[in-house]
Amino acid sequence: MDQQTLLVIMAVFVAVAAIALSIQAGLLFAIFKSTRAMEQNARRLVPKIEALMPKIEALVETSKIAIDDGRRQVAEISSRTTDILDLTKTQLARVDELMEDVTDRARIQMDRAELVLDDTMSRAQETVALVHGGIMKPLRQIQGIAAGLQAALNFLLRGRHANPTGVHVDEEMFI
Repeated sequence: MDQQTLLVIMAVFVAVAAIALSIQAGLLFAIFKSTRAMEQNARRLVPKIEALMPKIEALVETSKIAIDDGRRQVAEISSRTTDILDLTKTQLARVDELMEDVTDRARIQMDRAELVLDDTMSRAQETVALVHGGIMKPLRQIQGIAAGLQAALNFLLRGRHANPTGVHVDEEMFI
């Protein structure tokens, strides 16, 4: 490249740099102005903020007291809840023991009732067997003897005359 072209390129770059520096200077001036405006606004707000500071501090103190009270109450509630849960566990353990005892006792009573029922049933069966053997059997024997006596009396009362036709009828019945 020749020198002339090089000088033109350098001039263009210097011009671009000068424009960039001018823009930067303008932006810095705008930042300076906005900073001044904010500072003036802050100076105007400082007395208002200072007037609100005691109220803000009182609010902060009240909030701290409320938070401390809330923490104490939560701790007290947690403690009471823990006590209640411990008492409930103890009571449930007692109820569980009582239920086990009641269940065991009921089971024992049911077993005893079953034994009594079995004994009663066996005694009833023995009684029925004794009635059949001791009362019914002799009654049947007495009834048989009575039937025999009745047949003998009928035979004797009928007389000694045998009717040949009657004998013949009797013989036919057995044939």
